[in-house]
Amino acid sequence: MGVVEETGGATSMIITESLTKTFYTEGGKTAKLCVLRGINLEIRPGEIVAIVGASGAGKSTLLHIMGTLDRPTSGTVKYNGVDVFKLSDDELARFRNKHVGFVFQFHHLLPEFSALENVSMPSLIAGKKTTEVRRRAAELLALVGLGDRLDSRPPQLSGGEQQRVAVARSLMNSPKVILADEPSGNLDSENAQHLHRLIRELSRTMGQTFVVVTHNESFAAQSDRVVRIADGVIRTS
Repeated sequence: MGVVEETGGATSMIITESLTKTFYTEGGKTAKLCVLRGINLEIRPGEIVAIVGASGAGKSTLLHIMGTLDRPTSGTVKYNGVDVFKLSDDELARFRNKHVGFVFQFHHLLPEFSALENVSMPSLIAGKKTTEVRRRAAELLALVGLGDRLDSRPPQLSGGEQQRVAVARSLMNSPKVILADEPSGNLDSENAQHLHRLIRELSRTMGQTFVVVTHNESFAAQSDRVVRIADGVIRTS
């Protein structure tokens, strides 16, 4: 829909400014928990940013707001200079489908559909032609090393293979950024390392931007930048 397009000379993919998130009691009048307390963060195109911190620090909340899955209490999230939370809910849903890819700890694959069908979903939702969608889905599955598993359903795939299907799905609409929430948290060390290598390869070969919430110190150390969150704020040390 063109609400967020590349701008000449742009150096930032995402900028969050004074971002806060407070959860309220059921009546909505009393603050129950302040999770984010003024997050200022810049994500540059093509970089891999690891967001780390203790459980409950606000990492996943930040990621969900950056991905427009949730709205902030205050502050802004800008993609290429556009404040996305000024969009209507319908516009925001279209923006999210086009510009943001997601990978979660639990793959959220549809068990009754094949790997090819699961990867195709974002583009089918966007109304693209089935023949073109299937071709691109097959290409992406080959890219993540699953070119021979197109017709396999999630229960027939290992945990590592399912997560690679999820990565391929996140790339389906050629989003500007991939947001991943503990993508290797449910994998053994070998599959986790394979996934981390895949993320680095995609970043380097495709210029793909990744923002990854992780407890994996090895992956964080190999990222381009580590952002550490504690008590809802970014810590510099």
